[in-house]
Amino acid sequence: MKRSFWKMHGAGNDYIYFDCLETPLEDPSSVSVKLSDRHRSVGGDGIVLILPGDRADARMRMFNADGSEGKMCGNAIRCVGKFLRDVKGIRKDSYTIETGAGIKTLVLTETDASGEALSFRVDMGAPEFAPEKIPALFAGERVVAHPLTVGEETYRVTCLSMGNPHCVVFCEDPDRIPLETLGPRFENHPAFPGRVNTEFVSVTGKNELKMRVWERGSGETLACGTGACAAAVAAVLNGCCGENEDILVRLRGGDLTVRYTGTAVFMTGPAAFAFTGEAEL
Repeated sequence: MKRSFWKMHGAGNDYIYFDCLETPLEDPSSVSVKLSDRHRSVGGDGIVLILPGDRADARMRMFNADGSEGKMCGNAIRCVGKFLRDVKGIRKDSYTIETGAGIKTLVLTETDASGEALSFRVDMGAPEFAPEKIPALFAGERVVAHPLTVGEETYRVTCLSMGNPHCVVFCEDPDRIPLETLGPRFENHPAFPGRVNTEFVSVTGKNELKMRVWERGSGETLACGTGACAAAVAAVLNGCCGENEDILVRLRGGDLTVRYTGTAVFMTGPAAFAFTGEAEL
């Protein structure tokens, strides 16, 4: 059976999108493993299903390249908004999307001359700091600059959930981190029973961060929306950036702007089409 797909990305964080508003997709976990292969198939960081929403404009399910399902993806949800506007013709200034981490609201922030969406601001909600809810096996109410031994090195980590678990590590230069070996060690560390996304971050200016990310289930990706949010929140908690101020997060695939108000996180970034096609499933 053939199914049409849309390849889209937010700052290089690329997924394969399926229109499931009327026709469901069987066994999405296996489909994600097959199609995410960058050498033998379409290639991507995973797949995203766009489904009817019970309490919102639409519902999103995302699956990582290894077939595991994630609750939230900040870059993917912006692309869902672009799909609704530019493919389905639902021309609105804001959209509500159901996710595994609750209902998120997107606000259109930029269009081109024809009215097609270029970027959205996402209300990502409140970060979760309680270790048992991240989940992370640390004592106390918050994990901020806490020592964690990984391999033979000890790192200061700040942990939180943005609908999925994150471990933020501040360093001098993320480009010098041996991410291919260190990323899996963090992802599968016993301190994180559900595995973890890990952000290696340096402060490069006033309210400006540089970041590389290792995503659980996908490996290194060019960008991670929830990871950028986690990095910005961690920077505020560690006194590196200002609360309720725009923080520019520079990733390998592009830039995202994050604002942490102290109670909620807002992220602004691009959404773009790459190509469309058909896949034999």
